[in-house]
Amino acid sequence: MRTFRVAMLCLALISSACAPSSRFDAARAFAHVSAQMNLGARPTGSAAHRAAGDYILAQLRAANAQTETDEFVFRGVPIRNLVGKIAKGRGAVILLGAHYDTRARADQDKSNPNAPVPGANDGASGVAVLLELARALDAAKLRNEVWFVFFDAEDNGALDSCALLPPPCDATPWPWSVGAEHFAAHLRVTPAAVVIVDMIGDAEQNIYFEQNSDAELQRQLWAIAARLGYDKQFIAEPKWSMEDDHTPFLRRGIRAVDLIDFDYPYWHTTQDTLDKISGASLERVGRVVQAWLEGD
Repeated sequence: MRTFRVAMLCLALISSACAPSSRFDAARAFAHVSAQMNLGARPTGSAAHRAAGDYILAQLRAANAQTETDEFVFRGVPIRNLVGKIAKGRGAVILLGAHYDTRARADQDKSNPNAPVPGANDGASGVAVLLELARALDAAKLRNEVWFVFFDAEDNGALDSCALLPPPCDATPWPWSVGAEHFAAHLRVTPAAVVIVDMIGDAEQNIYFEQNSDAELQRQLWAIAARLGYDKQFIAEPKWSMEDDHTPFLRRGIRAVDLIDFDYPYWHTTQDTLDKISGASLERVGRVVQAWLEGD
């Protein structure tokens, strides 16, 4: 009877020390992609985008993360970065980032360039990996304080406020990574490292070295991927050179890496849909980052 009661107590208290450590779960991560897609396209400032942000905050709180928002207005459009923090005070901050907005116009789509991008991979996949990591990470193993930061307004680059607001609107082209730039500019602590997760859910996954990223940090992550048997998906060769949410941190001398699979034929098209996403791809990225953070 005593053994039964202890077992029941462990099941009831998820945060209890007697609960086993969790492993990143592909099905849970895929469910987060699906939940975002059920809201429709999520361009900055839209009702669906707001709902996506509220969903993210609720999931972070369910994972016992301390949440906060970083809100401002850019060219008439409200911007909201979202933050969840765990293992506070454990050590230097590690920032994990993903953008949660989707592009307002599918400008790479030859058939329908003015339609919004659904954003299964370009937006929802990175968010899903971070949310599942927030649940799965074993806080007892962490050597650092971990921030999960969901950046707004990454994906309106070269468009303008008129893609997001009715007239009258500012037709000046936007830069990329508006939310990340604001967040990096207002940091009160300097992260030891920044890992951005973007467009990593493609079933045909190919993640190369991004050429602007911190080389040593890349080598650490790709070595873990190889040890886990993911060397066919984490390809230790340079290919793409990206401006992404890691760029504002690099400009400030902060070590940062962009995990991105830019070999994605549906980028900025209306075909960036749920059927292109694989839970196994999400899991590979999640397990690499989890092993890196937990020291496994």
